Amino acid sequence: SHEGAKRAAMIYTLVATAKLHHVEPYEYLKDILSRIPDYPHHKIADLLPQSWTPKKY
Repeated sequence: SHEGAKRAAMIYTLVATAKLHHVEPYEYLKDILSRIPDYPHHKIADLLPQSWTPKKY
């Protein structure tokens, strides 16, 4: 479907951007997907690969 293709393109873009910034894509996606629901909307840019800092557990 067209919507599925758009969603896949978004994920591929995040993975490629993570690799470009020397961020391991699996760890990056695992971390941000768990954080997004409670993350302040005005700070969401902090979760982009170029700004991302892994959450300390």
